Formats: sequence, structure tokens, C-alpha cells
Amino acid sequence: MYVIKTISKIEQVGFVSTRFQGIDGVSLETKKWVQVFEKLGFETYFFSGLSDWYPKRSMVIPEAFFSHPEIVEIQEECFGRTVRGEALTGKIQAKRKLLKEALYEFIKKWEIDLLVVENALTIPMNIPLGLALTEVIAETGMPTIAHHHDFVWERQRFSVSAVNDYLSMAFPPDLPSIMHITINTEARRNLSFRRGLSSIIVPNVFDYSTPPPGIDAYSADLREELGIGPRDVFLLQPTRIVARKGIESAIELAHRMEKTLPSGKDGVKLVISHQARDEGSTYYERIVDYAKLLGVDLVLKPERIGEERGVTTDGKKIYSLFDVYPHADFVTYPSTYEGFGNAFLEAIYFKKPLLVNRYSIFQTDIEPVGFDVAIMDTYITDETVKKVWTYILHPDDRRKAVERNFELAATYFSFPILERKIKSILLNFGLSLF
Repeated sequence: MYVIKTISKIEQVGFVSTRFQGIDGVSLETKKWVQVFEKLGFETYFFSGLSDWYPKRSMVIPEAFFSHPEIVEIQEECFGRTVRGEALTGKIQAKRKLLKEALYEFIKKWEIDLLVVENALTIPMNIPLGLALTEVIAETGMPTIAHHHDFVWERQRFSVSAVNDYLSMAFPPDLPSIMHITINTEARRNLSFRRGLSSIIVPNVFDYSTPPPGIDAYSADLREELGIGPRDVFLLQPTRIVARKGIESAIELAHRMEKTLPSGKDGVKLVISHQARDEGSTYYERIVDYAKLLGVDLVLKPERIGEERGVTTDGKKIYSLFDVYPHADFVTYPSTYEGFGNAFLEAIYFKKPLLVNRYSIFQTDIEPVGFDVAIMDTYITDETVKKVWTYILHPDDRRKAVERNFELAATYFSFPILERKIKSILLNFGLSLF
């Protein structure tokens, strides 16, 4: 077994992000990186604006969170216009100074040797934090892994800006001590084309070596609690309700399945697992209205589905997402854009058949592997619906597909892949593996 021996005294790793909380893609993927770093013998510490992780090893500065009221106010003034006033520059610089001092304190307190910045130098959700990080790295020469999930040019709302100077400086920065990590081929190409920066692709991964949890005494009543009958088809959309998730297609699929319902099935229920309003309520309202228009039974109970098991204020069970997956008959994943596809890997882990839209990253980085899934290309067709019913109604076809998918994912998108990638990255910072 390979063991890392430090030459440059890189022992303490500091993870930095706007938040370490919940089940958003960045937090989920960061946890996997933390597990691998700790397996390799490093101590890990955390700097963020919102966190429920490891309190004894964390520094939480509220202004580092993108939803802090003063940061939200800054963000609203930065985009949708091309000129900023002196007052806005002053507000940005004041928060930059505060966060920069906090970052220096974080580095000093835990003697951080290596920074791993999770998306805070990628998408400008918190401009002062990005500026502060860039200056700290420039002034210290701190070895830094900039792990990029969503770039500024991938979001239309950032296309008109009064802070292009700051975006060029810090999202992402061009500094000799930073190694850039992208999660897909398209991101690597765009980073090179738009910023002239090289990067290493590290795909999202999942721990396929640990058997998935099944239905136990706690979760046995989940279908009943969500209002899903034993003869209903349970479709699971395991995402937030945001426009790029393409949830209209999941609703249309449910509608078409209702129209072709075979004997022995009472109906189709579409469950959306995550909280709805990360990017406002407009799309949420659109989805609810669209489901009503098509007569689809939409189950929206995010208060009953959380990161962990628990109890609501009125004494009802909270189920984890991993409690939900085993009950689902089929998973819908009709995203129009994804940085990679965590929900895809989760569905494969739980050996569930699924529908996937051919979003660009799926086409370049996932589809060539050869997964057996129901495919849609922008819109639902009769063939798509027929394929979904085949998985649901024919156990042999379903079993062959999910077993093949699990084997492929374990080969190409598993923890050993991430471990090898991180070891390779660390070699570039002067570490020796033997």
C-alpha cells in the first residue's frame, strides 16, 4: 500500500468554501475529498461562512457565506449593470479586508500547509471572499488546489457585470502556486480557452465499495408517509427545484406513464427530494403549476427528507435521502446542464434504473462509458416512455442494466480513482509517494 511521506511539511490541509452544510453538490463532493485526504494521513480543517461540520476544526465567518445579507446586497449591485459606484467598491473592499484577516488567522491557528478551495475561486457568489483568497495565496505562495465546480461563464446571470476586473483577478486567479482542478472535459477546455490556465480533470466519485443501505424498520413506512400506495409507480427526482434540472421533463414522463398505465398499477407519483428555493421561487411555482396542468401527482415534502434522519417540529419522521432511494421504482435525471452528475452516481449506487437527458457533460464524460439507461435528447418521446416501462415491468432487464451500471461506475467513478488523482496532484507540490 502506498503511503505519503512529507518532504515539504505539508501535513495540515485547510478546506475553504462559502458553506459546508447540507446536500448540495459541492459539499457532498468535498466530503469525499476530505475522506481521501484523511486516509492518506493528513489533518483537515475548515473555513466557511456556514457549517455544521467538525466544530472543533472549523472557523466560521458569517460574511464568507453567499447568503449573508451584506454579501447578497453586494452581489445584487454587481450584476445586471456595467458600471459600479465608488460606494460599492468600498463595500467590497471592506468585506475583502475582513475576510482576508480571517483567512490569515485560520492559516496561523492550525498551521495550514495546503489550501483546498472548493468553488470559492470559481463562481462569484461571494466576490469579497474570492478577492481575499487570491490576495492571501499571492502574498504567501501557499500551495493551493482550486477545485472548480461551476464557472462564472456557465451562469447567464453573471454575463452583465460591473466587476469584470474582479472576475478576471479572482474567478479563477492565475497564480503559480495554484493547481486548478476541473470536473469535466468541457470545463477544462473553457478554462484553457478563456483564462489560459491548464487544469487536471478529477471527476465526481462515489464510494461503491460500501454496500448501499436498504429498507429497515425506521424507513419501512416511507411510502405510506409520503402518500405513495403499494401499487403506485414511485418516480424519484433527487435534486433541487432549479431550472437547469429540467424537471418539466420528469413531469411529462409521469403524465405519459399515467396514460399508458398497465394493469396492476394504480398511478404514478413523482417525488422531488430537495428544498425548492435555492434560486428563488419562480421556477418552483412554474413546476407546481405545470404538474397541475398535466394532472401529475407531485409529492413535495422536503421537510420530511433531509441530510440525516430526525424529527420535525410536529413530531413526524425526517427521512434521509438514502432512506428514499431504496423505495423508488425509477429515478429521473433530465437535467439540461450539470457540472458532472452526483445524482446519476447515487442512482447507480442504489442500483436503480434511470432516465438521463443528454446534457453536454453526460455526452462527453459519462455516456462513452456505456451505461444502460433510458435516454432522452432534449425532450421525451414514446420510445423513452417504452424504455422506462421496460425497466419497471421486466425484472430481468432491470437487473442486467443496474448490475452493469454499478460495475462500470465502480471502475470509472469510485474512491480509488479519486485517491490516485489526489496522489498525483500532491506529487506536483513536492511530495514523495513510496
